[in-house]
Amino acid sequence: MSDTSSASPAAPVVLDVWCELQCPDCRTALEDLRALRARYGDRLELRLRHFPLEKHQHAFAAAQAAEEALTQGQGWPYVEAVLGRVEELTRAGEPFLVEAARELGLDAEEFDTALIDGRHILIVDADQAEGKAIGVTGTPTYVIGGERLDGGKSQEGLRERIEEIADRLLAAQD
Repeated sequence: MSDTSSASPAAPVVLDVWCELQCPDCRTALEDLRALRARYGDRLELRLRHFPLEKHQHAFAAAQAAEEALTQGQGWPYVEAVLGRVEELTRAGEPFLVEAARELGLDAEEFDTALIDGRHILIVDADQAEGKAIGVTGTPTYVIGGERLDGGKSQEGLRERIEEIADRLLAAQD
């Protein structure tokens, strides 16, 4: 990392979002994530972290597909597209994941190949292991400024709490 002068913009605050793409609660959280992006722009880095739950049959494949979308430069748009149609994912499985990629103009053939060859499995496994190690038990769960906020039980007040922490961390950079 190169030396940064005082004229350089401060590094963004990182919000890790432990998410599962077959999770209705994660779909509900999208509104909060959009609001946070609108409020903070590039001062807040939303980092997708995978935590597929065993109770959802297609969650592990969906996490791999999200990584392929990230590789193709459309990570969050893909996540939003899939979460917006959780029931369709539940019903159709992997063919839906490929179709969602095609609808976004992504390389659907490459998605299909990625799901077959498992090129993103290690990333998903590592995220899940890290999540378990820090106490993630459900989704969505957020980590910002070293604080874990569990949205799996209730998302009430979470966006406000994230904003409090982000504001404090950003003020400390000034």
